[in-house]
Amino acid sequence: MTQDAQKIPYTTNNAGVPVASDEHSLTVSPDGPILLQDHYLIEKMAQFNRERVPERVVHAKGAGAYGVFQVTNDVSQFTKADVFQPGRRTEMLARFSTVAGEQGSPDTWRDPRGFALKFYTNHGNYDLVGNNTPVFFVRDPMKFQDFIRSQKRRPDNGLRDHDMQWDFWTLSPESAHQVTLLMGDRGIPKSYRHMNGYGSHTYMWVNGAGERFWVKYHFKTDQGIDFLTEDEAELIAGRNADHHRQDLFDSIAGGEPPSWTLKVQVMPFEDAADYRFNPFDLTKVWPHGDYPLIDVGRMTLDKNPEDYFIHIEQSAFEPSNLVPGIGPSPDKMLLGRLFSYPDAHRYRIGANYAQLPPNRARSQVSSYAKDGAMRFEASAAARPYAPNSYGGPAADTALFGEPAGWASAGEMVHAAYSLRSQDDDWGQPGTLVREVMDDAARDRLVSNVAGHLGAGVSPAVRERAFQYWRNIDKATGDRIAALMS
Repeated sequence: MTQDAQKIPYTTNNAGVPVASDEHSLTVSPDGPILLQDHYLIEKMAQFNRERVPERVVHAKGAGAYGVFQVTNDVSQFTKADVFQPGRRTEMLARFSTVAGEQGSPDTWRDPRGFALKFYTNHGNYDLVGNNTPVFFVRDPMKFQDFIRSQKRRPDNGLRDHDMQWDFWTLSPESAHQVTLLMGDRGIPKSYRHMNGYGSHTYMWVNGAGERFWVKYHFKTDQGIDFLTEDEAELIAGRNADHHRQDLFDSIAGGEPPSWTLKVQVMPFEDAADYRFNPFDLTKVWPHGDYPLIDVGRMTLDKNPEDYFIHIEQSAFEPSNLVPGIGPSPDKMLLGRLFSYPDAHRYRIGANYAQLPPNRARSQVSSYAKDGAMRFEASAAARPYAPNSYGGPAADTALFGEPAGWASAGEMVHAAYSLRSQDDDWGQPGTLVREVMDDAARDRLVSNVAGHLGAGVSPAVRERAFQYWRNIDKATGDRIAALMS
């Protein structure tokens, strides 16, 4: 036996027991039946049958990498969060994704992109779950499930259906801002590296003196914004459905780690009460003229996962992971997601998902959680209840207790946000079309919408869509209708 051959480890089963053969089952004679006592064959078949966990209902197809977030500016006047203190360097994980497609769907379909981040801070994991757009299609979690189903496949034939999409959008005018972004250039980024990321929601920051601020996150790509045309995207989808995943992996492996600069908008706490738009409405942005961007730091992704399934497929991001110095706002969608995300993880990868490598905190964990399927770390508590007199952990309210976040009073109602002086569903997307897009971008928008409406959308829904776009911008709506006449 050669020296190199001696270095090759022998095959074992999952318990470490050496196996007799990698190639042949245990049989009665070479031509006889397989024996049930071939425990290694049984293990291999049973393991194979269970290799897949349920895919995410939303954001099923994605890619990700590890990296570091480095603070470059002092924003401690706004927040005491450890991750944002001057000079702080925090390890992190990022996952990018499409929204509507399932595992195996092309990366270059027209779709929003997920932008989920996990910061391994000294005070536990801080998760920021957003998209490559600063707004979303709906503002109330009651409609979220319905929206997603309208973007998925029909129950009768299993096909995606543009008529379902436009039917929902045209009956939900609050979708107009996000649909305008989706049908524009940002609907198909050139790669995950060439898109911005946004926290989208409004969050609360609290500083060391207990002062409160409202904040929005903007991760600006240092590679520059770039996009694919509809024709380019379709061509790539046929050649390489994993184009964006491969691009991210190859760029890091090739020594060109992508980076993003984090900037925030900060609104004084008191401004929210009478701001001209509802600052907690996820379908709205805060104009930068009112609240300019403030530099915070840089995120760099420089390490590919050693195993995609372990580190990316089993990663679990949840906006309920809020560290001291950061809290939620009255954003209804955010408040709904505080429950829905961790609940989805418990279903998909089990009650003890926080112990998996990508989700495990790098700081101390002193939880009273115990037992459950696949638990492999013992509870840090000597007794599984609180309070106890046996040295169990106790909450340090003086050190980590936050001041009251915000007050709310009134009758219990099922209603939309109260309208502010400039609140409406069409104003901001209209400004986007008329003042942000140039002529070439508007031409591409008209072409993209007309092409999308021409793919199986019923005449009644198409007529509603023409009016939908006229409400956003009459000239654009008229051009779309004329192009399809």
